Amino acid sequence: MSNWIKISTIDALVDGAYERFEFDEMDVLVFREGDAVYAIEDLCTHDGAELCGGLYINGEIECPRHGARFCVKTGQALSAPAYGQVSTFPIRINEEGGIELQVDNA
Repeated sequence: MSNWIKISTIDALVDGAYERFEFDEMDVLVFREGDAVYAIEDLCTHDGAELCGGLYINGEIECPRHGARFCVKTGQALSAPAYGQVSTFPIRINEEGGIELQVDNA
């Protein structure tokens, strides 16, 4: 079973930027590109480092430790030394402009 939880608003998230949100067992990065919003796990698949703090440009985030790049839309690794995909999460904007993230209830 899963739930949608409100984590922010579209107006609070700067276009072309990202924010980090912490949950019980994981950290999520939420990116805004115009009216689109994307969410990925804050975890480099190369060595388990945080992606937060990395350069975000043209829909890609770069790991600040070793320079691996990931697509924020798909989670796909785009450059070495990472080859594994980062987990992505369903996200939506509600009618009031709230950003909601889908989370699984265990």
